[in-house]
This record gives sequence, structure tokens and C-alpha cells, in this order.
Amino acid sequence: MDNKFRIRRVLVIVGIGAFLISSELLAFRSLNHSLEEFADGMGTLFQRATVAVDLVSAASKLTSRPPQGKTIPEQIWGKWIVTRQIPTTTTSCWGAAEAKTLLGTEIEYSAGSFRWKHVVTTYPVAEARIVNAEQFHDDNSGNGSNSSQITFRQLGIKAKQAMLISIHHPPAEITGGTSEIPGDELLVKDKGTIVFAACNVYFEAKRVSTTSSANKP
Repeated sequence: MDNKFRIRRVLVIVGIGAFLISSELLAFRSLNHSLEEFADGMGTLFQRATVAVDLVSAASKLTSRPPQGKTIPEQIWGKWIVTRQIPTTTTSCWGAAEAKTLLGTEIEYSAGSFRWKHVVTTYPVAEARIVNAEQFHDDNSGNGSNSSQITFRQLGIKAKQAMLISIHHPPAEITGGTSEIPGDELLVKDKGTIVFAACNVYFEAKRVSTTSSANKP
């Protein structure tokens, strides 16, 4: 009787142990399956997030670039140095001291940017058009005989017409009294010379040749 009782007891213990082991295995498999589903879900979420970031980045690049044909004309790409103030009969919001601060400063134009000194505008929208002497005078001069006057002749432009380039940018506080950036609107005088105004004071800038740039220390 004792042996039978012991055997039954052992069988009961073995059965309980087997049940517990089976339960643990089932729980482990269920947990492992849940972890796999969680990992798959996180992977899908990460892939979707990556796609979303790529789409936002692509859209940002598309919206930040100006439309085709509205970029800065290749004709003025490169670096320019402001060499002199041009005497005119305009009425200005600047005095001699303020005007002098522009002399010797550098302007740079490229397909994707416009820079004066350290102020950079990326992918600006630019417009180029041909204006004649009369049109330029009328658009930039006052109506009275004693009012501000500007002509091609004062600027040293001998041609009857010239290319006027306007570069659009967010308002800036550089010149004082206006939101312009020096060089954001200019007349192409010739291949190596441009003319622009700041606070209605006119300046001339010369193209920096690649040779002179290479020789700079």
C-alpha cells in the first residue's frame, strides 16, 4: 500500500510539474509572439515616419526654390566690390558717413543665393527686364523740378536701355530707413560694372575677376 501511495504521489507531482511547464511554455510563446508583433509594428511605424520625413523634405526643397526663369540671371553671377558713390541729384535718407560704410564691401550673386557682406538670402526670386532711359527716370524721380532726379547720364550709362534686375527677399534692417539690402535692385551698366542704390544713394560696383580673387592673401 505504501508503494502504491508513493507511486500515485509521484505521478501527481509529475503531472502538476508537466502542467506548470506547459503553462510556462505557452505563456513564453504568447509573449514571444507579442514581442514579434510589437517589433513588426515598430518597424512599420519607423518606415512610415521615414517616408513622411522624406516627403516633407522634398516638399520643402520644392517650395524654397524659385520657379524656373525666376532665378538670378547668370549674367551677374560672381563677386562684386562696391568701388564708389555716384554723384546724383537724388534726395536721400543717408548722409556721407552712412554712404561711406558701403565702399569696399562685397556683393555676390549665384543661381541659389544673394549675399551682401554676411547677409545671405537663399533661393531668392529675381526678375529681370529691360528699361529705357526715360522709363528709368520717370520711375525713380520726383515730379517737381526741385524734387529728387536720377538719369542714365548721371549714372554714366551711355546706352539707351539697360537690364534692371530686382531680387526679392524678406524685409531687412541694414541701411536704416528702408528694408532693402545693397545690391537687391541693380542696373547692368556693362559686363564688369553694375549700379545700385541704397537709401537713394547710388553706388557703382566692379566685378571681381577670378585672377584677382586667386591672388588675395
